[in-house]
Amino acid sequence: MSKIFKNILLIVVIGLAFGVGMKVGGKKIPEIDRVTGLDNKTDVIASQVDFGPFWKTWNILNDKYVPANISSTTPEKTSLFTQKMVWGAIAGLTNSLDDPYTVFLPPSENEIFKSDISGNFEGVGMEIAIRYDVLIVVAPLKGSPSEKAGVRSLDKIIKIDNDSSQGLSIEEAVNKIRGPKGTAVKLTILRDKEMEPLSILVVRDVIDIPPLKTEIVKAKSGNIFVIHLYTFSATSPQLFRDALQEFTDTGGNKLVLDLRGNPGGYLEAAVDMASWFLPEGRVVVREYFGKGKNEIVHRSRGYDVFNSNLRMAILVDHGSASASEILAAALNENLDVPLVGVQTFGKGSVQELLDVTDTTSVKVTVARWLTPDGLSISEKGVKPDYVVDLSKEDYEKKKDPQLDKAIELVNKIVN
Repeated sequence: MSKIFKNILLIVVIGLAFGVGMKVGGKKIPEIDRVTGLDNKTDVIASQVDFGPFWKTWNILNDKYVPANISSTTPEKTSLFTQKMVWGAIAGLTNSLDDPYTVFLPPSENEIFKSDISGNFEGVGMEIAIRYDVLIVVAPLKGSPSEKAGVRSLDKIIKIDNDSSQGLSIEEAVNKIRGPKGTAVKLTILRDKEMEPLSILVVRDVIDIPPLKTEIVKAKSGNIFVIHLYTFSATSPQLFRDALQEFTDTGGNKLVLDLRGNPGGYLEAAVDMASWFLPEGRVVVREYFGKGKNEIVHRSRGYDVFNSNLRMAILVDHGSASASEILAAALNENLDVPLVGVQTFGKGSVQELLDVTDTTSVKVTVARWLTPDGLSISEKGVKPDYVVDLSKEDYEKKKDPQLDKAIELVNKIVN
């Protein structure tokens, strides 16, 4: 029986399980033993397509193929051989869409994927995606082995343990990078402004990411309360509420919300957090299913506890994705809360996981996230009002001009 997890947001996190744009479940699709006959819609489509070349190729391979390499992993011409051809055909079908988030999951990858979205495990703790056919880091998670080793957002992974990453699906890359605690994986990466590839050795560990952290930055004009939000997990809404209570208990009115390096999480968490600042009914995000289809609008629950005296700024960067982009855009477009940093990652699509057989699934893009003003988050992400980048020197000397700019803004804002 399928499990349904509504309104979950995910790219892929290596070493941690929480969602970003994922809905799991739906109607189970029966096994396909012929091209037509699955349902009326399939019959109509099949009647418009010439499947002759497919079956001709199938028969040629089935009759003629002999592995060129004696060590080939391709099984002999048995039911296993035929089944591998079926899985390959379905994978080719999803690959033809040129959407890295729409993929077929054969038995082994399907088992791993479903375990990833149901519990914590060991790994390197970073989120990856594929953009323009290149494996790319969305964000290393706070305090994870990948962050400690020096991995950064937008790093391009060109090799995994000396093997090229070219042509790998996200799921295949995850399988190569993750592993048990104490073992190591070598990543060869390309980074902007670096002339040569970098080799980074990451030692895997148990992934335990704190949802958030608070701090008070002292300034001449008064204290600034900072909430560093690292994930949109199931526990994040309550912890965020507690952090806001801590903020109000200080008696101050200057708040900085830091979403840098936050790759997303549960949509419901983002909606709940936005509701502390927005009147009831205000649009937080729109779920767009395509032309001519009704969109789903997610609205503020109207906790709206802050008055016009609140002075607030939000920090974003290339590692801010999905739920982070939704929350940042919602507060920016509804309340003109200034965004500081660099353009966000641009993960604005929703995937649904559907069973194909008892042991296989297909993950398919079913919708896009739109901001309250109707702008697509996909690819272009959310642009900050104040662009402030971090230099190599800033990283080395642990300077934070982005936070400095946000503090400058909340000190200047007059409501």
